[in-house]
Amino acid sequence: MDTSKTSKPSFPIKTVVVLVQENRSFDHMLGWMNTLNPEIDGPTGKESNQMSTSDPNSSLILFGNKSLYVDLDPGHSIQDIYEQIFGVPWSQDLANKKLEPTMKGFAQNAERNKKGMAETVMNGFKPDTVPVYQELLTEFAVCDRWFASVPASTQPNRLFVHSATSHGLTSNDTKLLINGLPQKTIFDSMDEVGYSFGIYYQDPPAVLFYRNLRKLKYIKNFHPFDLSFRNHCKEGRLPNYVVIEQRYFDLKTLPGNDDHPSHDVFEGQKFVKEVYEALRSSPQWNEMLFVIIYDEHGGFFDHVPTPDTGVPSPDGIVGTTAPYNFQFDRLGVRVPAIMISPWIERGTVLHKPSGPYASSEFEHSSIPATVKKIFNLGDFLTKRDAWAGTFDTAITRTTPRTDCPETLPEPVRLREAEAKEDAKLTDYQSEMVQMSAVLCGDHVKNSYPHKLVEDMNVAKASAYVHNAFKKFLDEGEKAIQSGAHDSIILIPGELPAPRKSKSFVSNFFSCIVCDR
Repeated sequence: MDTSKTSKPSFPIKTVVVLVQENRSFDHMLGWMNTLNPEIDGPTGKESNQMSTSDPNSSLILFGNKSLYVDLDPGHSIQDIYEQIFGVPWSQDLANKKLEPTMKGFAQNAERNKKGMAETVMNGFKPDTVPVYQELLTEFAVCDRWFASVPASTQPNRLFVHSATSHGLTSNDTKLLINGLPQKTIFDSMDEVGYSFGIYYQDPPAVLFYRNLRKLKYIKNFHPFDLSFRNHCKEGRLPNYVVIEQRYFDLKTLPGNDDHPSHDVFEGQKFVKEVYEALRSSPQWNEMLFVIIYDEHGGFFDHVPTPDTGVPSPDGIVGTTAPYNFQFDRLGVRVPAIMISPWIERGTVLHKPSGPYASSEFEHSSIPATVKKIFNLGDFLTKRDAWAGTFDTAITRTTPRTDCPETLPEPVRLREAEAKEDAKLTDYQSEMVQMSAVLCGDHVKNSYPHKLVEDMNVAKASAYVHNAFKKFLDEGEKAIQSGAHDSIILIPGELPAPRKSKSFVSNFFSCIVCDR
């Protein structure tokens, strides 16, 4: 590491590990953990939604603790979320008005999307149903006031995790998928001063939505999780910033483990257990901070009103996808956030941050903000991570603990049936296919983008994205061997011609001319 560009970090943490799961709210996933630790701001059992917010005589649904396997996928578009938060269906006229976030529209919106779904969104898991999280919350830290960065779906929120902006996205934008999102990321900030990073993937990694991550120089930063992660942990070779990407496609032999409905959270619990136990056994354990968050709430109920005052736009870019003109001045619904480190006391609960501003909150931009602080990096990425609270406050010990569990409990299987390989793709899965088409050069075909995914089911899509990513990696290796410059953006079929090697005489005179 080039220490001339940065001063030595004052924190004991030298490796930050990030895992982003999918589409569950805090109350739904962790809220009932307050039965074990009353300091956690979870439900009381009195929270409710009416089936119709416009009819005071409509039936009332109390938030319960009966969640098991969730087959249905509740609405979580920016329009759906507007109704869930404010209790009225979205319209452009209403979107321009200042309404109070009541959190009373979840049941109504769920029934609008599919009859009978209200019961699904108005329930959460008992602690012993998610025993891996039960143990982690007992042993380490939970943040009960962490919000999605934007009240929208998966993709915009995942973009905030590593760049503190979605560059105007509130949903899918095919043109940006082709080009890659152009904003600077925390990966760039780390690389600029000589810190290392690595992406350990099971399915092709979503971080490739960032254009800069497609650079040839970063091709060696991608590691297959199943082949590399345990070995790198065991050998003490994990980089400074680690991103773990899971399986987003649900197959019979390789079930989805990202917790997105209709995937069984049993698989997600198994995956978290596997990651934790590998980290715990590493010689790097005493210098680690492992963070688990969820990208967005997925349409599930949460009782804490979303912050809509004092939230800065990251970069002044107004929403570029429908509905247009979103100002990025309010956050999304509260989501789970767990911090794990031997430097954290048992049973720690983080609430609202104490700064850097009075209106600051914990949200996905807190990750680059905290990484910046831990590694003493340079400028903030955007105004949003400059505003977001940092969770280094969970690190309160002066010495690392020696009593951290080496293993976690075995999770509970909740789904009895097999994975539905013939299921239609979710929006996020479709976006992954469209991105993969760019990685393998298929974006120039007439079938791109919409016809490409029209007839795909989960099994076909999974095979496609894996083949596309393999081609991307293979083309990268060829480009490296041909002498291509490491700053090029790797797009198969669009790579520049290999540089011709110069003769000794040419090199000699070139050196004279450039005074080297």
